[in-house]
Amino acid sequence: MTKTSLPRAVALSRRSFLVTVGGTAVTVAFASLSSVALGAATAQAATGDFTPNVWVTIASDGIVSIISPASEMGQGVMTSIPLLIAEDMDADWDMVRIVQAPADAEKYGNPNFGGAQLTAGSDTTRGYYLPLRLVGAQTRKILVAIAASRLNVPVSELTTEPSRVVHLPSGRSLGYGEIAATGELPDVLPQVSEAELKPIDQCRYIGRMDVNRIDVPSKVNGTAKFGIDVELPDMLYGAVLRSPVPGEAPESIDDAAARAVNGVIQVVPLRNGVGIIAESYDAARRAREVLNVTWTNSSSVRRYNSTRLVEAYRDVGRDLAQAGVISHTQGDDAAAAIAGAARVIAADYLSDHVHHVTMEPMNATALVSSDSVEVWAPTQGPGTARDVAARIGGTTPDKVKVNTTLLGGGFGRRAEQDFVIEAVLLAKAVQGRPVKVIWSREDDVRHGKYRPLAAQHVEVGLDASGNIVGWHHRLVADSILARISKDRFQRAGGQDSLVTDGTIHNYRVAAHLVQFVRQDNGQDVGSWRAVGNGYTKFAIECVIDEVAAAKGVDPVAFRLELLSEQPRARKVIETVAAMAEWDRPRDGRALGIAYSDAFEAHCAEVAEVSLDRESGEIRVHNVWCAIDPGVAIQPLNIEAQVAGAIVHGASHALYEQLNIVDGEVQESNLDTYRVMRMSEMPQIHVRIMPTPENRPAGIGEAGLPPVGPAIANAVARLTGGVRLRHYPFLPERVKAALSS
Repeated sequence: MTKTSLPRAVALSRRSFLVTVGGTAVTVAFASLSSVALGAATAQAATGDFTPNVWVTIASDGIVSIISPASEMGQGVMTSIPLLIAEDMDADWDMVRIVQAPADAEKYGNPNFGGAQLTAGSDTTRGYYLPLRLVGAQTRKILVAIAASRLNVPVSELTTEPSRVVHLPSGRSLGYGEIAATGELPDVLPQVSEAELKPIDQCRYIGRMDVNRIDVPSKVNGTAKFGIDVELPDMLYGAVLRSPVPGEAPESIDDAAARAVNGVIQVVPLRNGVGIIAESYDAARRAREVLNVTWTNSSSVRRYNSTRLVEAYRDVGRDLAQAGVISHTQGDDAAAAIAGAARVIAADYLSDHVHHVTMEPMNATALVSSDSVEVWAPTQGPGTARDVAARIGGTTPDKVKVNTTLLGGGFGRRAEQDFVIEAVLLAKAVQGRPVKVIWSREDDVRHGKYRPLAAQHVEVGLDASGNIVGWHHRLVADSILARISKDRFQRAGGQDSLVTDGTIHNYRVAAHLVQFVRQDNGQDVGSWRAVGNGYTKFAIECVIDEVAAAKGVDPVAFRLELLSEQPRARKVIETVAAMAEWDRPRDGRALGIAYSDAFEAHCAEVAEVSLDRESGEIRVHNVWCAIDPGVAIQPLNIEAQVAGAIVHGASHALYEQLNIVDGEVQESNLDTYRVMRMSEMPQIHVRIMPTPENRPAGIGEAGLPPVGPAIANAVARLTGGVRLRHYPFLPERVKAALSS
């Protein structure tokens, strides 16, 4: 249609229309106020027959309900993602209500995950940013087109203010609610392109400091509903005694004492454990404690010893004759370049298992009927939860409803479905009554999907002038991908991009080779915050410092030299060095620097540390961070996420360690699995350096990778070159390094 023609309108009557953007289909619809329960910050679908299956619903009173497609685990996506639609739709944010998406990957899947409905890998904002801004822009265009028909004016004469279409020449206007009340839909839907999106400097909400997260008030006043808070009529409780070693099963079960516990309803044998169903969690837990189970003794994991294996992995990394799968190659032949180098720097970097220790332990509630299943779960993957619930419940995915609650932390752990599987299995045993399965903290620590044990062998060849001519990075670890998706692992030729994530870097090298040498010892491993970047940047950034020391140059200046063609990287490094006053001498303390390009964010951090040589204890006093997130959708939230990631990164670098002996996890709770305490917190200083011409980077994990290497590099400067090469930097390891 031309700019001056009037669109013909047809009755809408709650019909939905399809918006197709870049191959992504997005549904938008109008509905009456009664369609959704409003008032809470996180509006939920009414208990009637309305099920949200659209992105935007506009009520006759002007309330705009927007679907939040991702799981909210404290990273702020329940605000930042719907905000994208509201921005280009020109909705009044005070009139917006958020509805958590149902499990429906076809509508709400993340394009960056191939359409899977998964919240992980700092990919939510990167995946949804452009499609949902386009949804907002096209929704606005449709509202304007309808208003043009109603007001009998050309579309070109109309503009919008928050939740209102305005005809400036006549002074008339229509609110979005008025347009929705008598829904009319143009027969030809207006199209929208990326060029038509609001420039960032004209945005009302994106980049603003005063747009608060909508989930925070309920978390402060205690009304927020996490999975562990789910209460349903006639609900039962479940607890599971799991095999002490993965891969084992109950061989014999003496449950007489368990059945005698008051309130116990049923004892359910499971493939790898025994479930208790009771009228209360306390009864279920007490009954579990008196179960007498004999376990099989055939699992290969019984030979798993993490302390021994990490040393074995280091030997594999050093043995270049043991072939690995090439995960990255660039430039010349790296092996030949290193062989002909004037000097070779070789180093091994080790990292132990770590656990997620989310504040909210694993839990899920399930209700299984004859042909349907309903699940309430704090899950990062509602789509996968729906599929596994259907399979276990003996039905089809279309007859499964997944209610995604708030998550009390995720960090990759809640992308797994074991806690959902257990809830459905126990609920299936008592069809018609919901069962809530709660993991104790001990369950959580001893039966997790830990970050892989990893050894990295890095060789860097230098020419006579000290320039890097070759970089060979070998990573030895068990595979995450081989466990969660054998087909994908095989299609990838044995490459695991989750484990090797972060091994490709921005530094200028003439020849670069990365190899993954898979080990297979039976222990389940999974994604942990920052995925591979959490340990690969440790090796890379410490090696960069070692090369700088070998050349006798300042590590900041050396990084800037190697990043001469990376202006965003250079800017954050220069900025953080200035923030920390890099060249100012410290009495008894030293600074270390590290840089990361993980998740498309440019992040540089400086750590200020001191060291008690007698005890071997490291104290981190300050961490400065400069980060370029591309578009800064919510600056205050970015600052909070980066600060949280810094704490997590320092905690795992200094303290966090999970030991497995003969297949059994030795730690059980926070008294034995050590995390950073409040008294050990450094002062954290974050500067956000947005580049609005770039799309947003992933932020939830971006602040973690540089912390550990920055601490290690600071210790090296403080001690005249003592290198810490094994996460975590336990006092005994520090003392051993000092004495070597």
